[in-house]
Amino acid sequence: MSYKAAHYLQEHLTGEVLTSVDARRYFSTDGSVFSVVPSLIVYPQDENDVRKTARFTWQLAERGRVIPVTARGSGTDQSGAAIGSGIIMVFPAHMKRLVELDSKNNTVVVEPGMNYGKIQQTLHTHGRFLPPFPASMDYSTVGGAIANNSGGEKSVKYGTTKDYVKELRVVLANGEIIETRRLSKREFSKKMGLISYEGEIYRALDTLIEENQEVLSRARPNVSKNSAGYNIWDVKRRDGSFDLTPLLVGSQGTLGIVTEISLKTVSYNPNTTLIAAFCDDLRIAEDIVQELHKLPEKPASIELVDENLLNFIDTTNPNQLKGLVDKPFPKLVLLVEFDNPTDRVQKKFVKSAQKILDGYEVTYKIETDEQKKEELWKIRRSTATVLAHNDGNVKALPIIEDGIVPIDKLQEYLDGVYALLKRHHLSSAIWGHAGDANLHIQPFLDLSQVGDRQKVFRLMDEYYDLVIGLGGSTSAEHNDGRLRGAYLTKLYGEEMYNLFEKIKHVFDPYGILNPGVKVGVSLEEIKQLLRSEFSGQYHYEHLPHG
Repeated sequence: MSYKAAHYLQEHLTGEVLTSVDARRYFSTDGSVFSVVPSLIVYPQDENDVRKTARFTWQLAERGRVIPVTARGSGTDQSGAAIGSGIIMVFPAHMKRLVELDSKNNTVVVEPGMNYGKIQQTLHTHGRFLPPFPASMDYSTVGGAIANNSGGEKSVKYGTTKDYVKELRVVLANGEIIETRRLSKREFSKKMGLISYEGEIYRALDTLIEENQEVLSRARPNVSKNSAGYNIWDVKRRDGSFDLTPLLVGSQGTLGIVTEISLKTVSYNPNTTLIAAFCDDLRIAEDIVQELHKLPEKPASIELVDENLLNFIDTTNPNQLKGLVDKPFPKLVLLVEFDNPTDRVQKKFVKSAQKILDGYEVTYKIETDEQKKEELWKIRRSTATVLAHNDGNVKALPIIEDGIVPIDKLQEYLDGVYALLKRHHLSSAIWGHAGDANLHIQPFLDLSQVGDRQKVFRLMDEYYDLVIGLGGSTSAEHNDGRLRGAYLTKLYGEEMYNLFEKIKHVFDPYGILNPGVKVGVSLEEIKQLLRSEFSGQYHYEHLPHG
C-alpha cells in the first residue's frame, strides 16, 4: 500500500515523494530516544500539496485504511513527536519562506519550515525580535516552535510561543483549509452556522467547553508556562470571543497541519545588563528568584546551572569556564539579565536586584560590556558540552527533563531531583529557567544495556510523580509527544484527559494526524519504540545550550 500511496501522491503533488530505505531510516528518529520507521516521505511544495495529501489520507481512512501523517520541521523534537509510521511531511525543503514583514503593525508571517534563527536575525535588523525562542533556534523551525509551544530563557518576562501567535492557516484532517484568529462573539456565531467541517469543529468545541466548565477550572496547573495536554482554556473568553489558535499551538500536529503563521514581535534591546550570582544555599536561591519576581518589571532572564554541571565541565574541559567561576563551585549560579529599553530604567532595576543579592550576602558579578556578558553567558551555554558528550554508548538522555513547578517549590524540586538521581546511582547536570522553576535534566545512560533501558522508565515514573506531587506540570516548553503523553491522566485526572481525547476526536475522527502523540499513549507501547542507541548528532554543528 505504501508503494501505491507514494505513486499516487507523486503523480498529484508538486513536491517530491520518497520511499527509499535510507530516507526512511533517516526520518525514523528525531531528538528523542525513540525510533519509528515511516512508510514514505513527502516534501510539500506549497499548501496545496499539504491539502491534497490530507484529502488523500482522509479518503483512505473513510474506507478503513489509515495512513498516519506527521508534520516535521528539523526533527529536533525531544518528545518523539516528529516521527511516525506513515507519511512524514517535511517542511524545511520548500515551505520555508518569509511571507510578509509588516513594520507598521510589528508582525511577521512565515511558512512552518522557516528557520527560527534566520527570522530572528532578520527581525534584529528591524529592532524587533521573537522573545520565546528555543535554545535550538539556530537549527530548528518556527513550525516546530508552534507545534510545541516552545519557550526559552526569555519566557520569565515575555511568555511562550502561544503569546505571540496572532493567526494561523491550517489544513484540517479532511484537507479543508481554515484560518484561525480571535473571533468576536458575532463572528463566532457565523462560524457556528457553517455546514463545513470547520463549522462542525466550532460547534463541537463550544459544546465541550460549555459542558465542562467545572472540570476545566479545576484541572489547569498553577505554573507560569505549560505545554502539557491541549490548551482548551484560552479558546473561549467571557466576552464570547473564540479562537482556535491557542488550541492548535502546542498540539504537535495532532489536530491540524499548520501551513502559515502570523506572529507579533516586540522591541529588541541588545544593550542589556547581566548579573551572575553565586549561591551556596538552594533555599536562598529560591528566595532570590521570588524576590526578583516581585520587581515592578521582571528580568528578561533568570537562568540557572548547578554545581554538577560546573564540575562536569571542569573535568571534561577545564579551560572552558576558567576565570568565570571560582572553586569550590557554588551550589547554583543564577544568571539574571535586564533588557529595559532605557538606561535609566535598566539601572534602576539592576540596583534593586543588587539590593536583593546583598541582602542575602550572595557574591555576584555585573556586566554591561557585550564581550564580557558573552563570557558570563558561557556558564549557561556550557550545557552544550553535556548534550554532546559521550563515553562509549553512555550519553545524556532527554527523558526526565522539562518539568515545571510553582516558583516557591524550586528548592523542593531540586532536592527531589538530587534524591532521585542518588537512588539510581546516576550523575546528571541540572540547568534551566529558574525564573519559571523549569528544569532540564539529562542523566547519562547506555541504551544498549538492558539494565539502563529498564531504568529509563523507572526514572520517568518517579520523576513525573515528583513534579506532579509538587503541583507542577510534566512539560513547560518541550511538550508531551510520545515521551510524556502517558502521564497526562496522572497530571490532569481522568475527566480532563477524557476531554483531551474528545478534542482529538473532533479534529481527527479517524486518527490520521500524528497518532500515538499526546493522547492515546501508553508506556507499554513506547517501551517498544526505545532506541538501542542514542545519538545527538544534530547537536554537533550548533551546540545548543539546552
